[in-house]
Amino acid sequence: MVSQLATDARVAFYKKTYAHVAGGVLVFILFEWLLLQSETIVDFTLSLTQGWRWLIMLGGFMFITNYAEGMALKTKDKNKQYLAFGLYILAEAFIFVPLIYIAAYYMESGPEILNQAAIVTLALFSGLTAVVFVTKRDFSFLKTGLTIGFFIAIGLIVAGSLFGFNLGLWFSVGMCLLAGAAILYQTSNLINKYAVDEYIPASLGLFASLMLLFWYVLSIFMSRD
Repeated sequence: MVSQLATDARVAFYKKTYAHVAGGVLVFILFEWLLLQSETIVDFTLSLTQGWRWLIMLGGFMFITNYAEGMALKTKDKNKQYLAFGLYILAEAFIFVPLIYIAAYYMESGPEILNQAAIVTLALFSGLTAVVFVTKRDFSFLKTGLTIGFFIAIGLIVAGSLFGFNLGLWFSVGMCLLAGAAILYQTSNLINKYAVDEYIPASLGLFASLMLLFWYVLSIFMSRD
């Protein structure tokens, strides 16, 4: 386990993990740019943002997420772990298409909003990560609260999609808090849960929490415009 390693070995593991998170962000940007070049994909994803179609899209995303995370954790084959990570990044890029497209092309200050949301997200992610490493506290106790919180969030999203009401700004704020707790939990796992060769599954968990935070930070910025 990483917690049992010497300091140099732990630092090397952390560097590999965060390098993969940074690489995941760059690949996400590339995938997002490629997807946005296709008018067919953009129109298709926009058509999925209403009512029960959005639920199908979310269900598909959750299935791919569980499959990718399971594949990354269950196998020691690095090629399969990278395949799982890449599949998850592609799924994230796909589900982000309508949000990014609306922000970039329909909002009056679209590029500025995207830049501001990205900066705020990275700042929050860095700050929360620093809290774990500086305090050295085990945040595994957050798992139960995160599980309950995500089930409540899914229930609200389903209700909003079926009955056509907007969840509003405060839901996005609440989801930002939930994403922040997920970052604390995943960073804590980085120290206490993973073995030395599991930097790819560790980076996938951190990347997932980072993208969840970015989604709702961007939603908050878009609600102001």
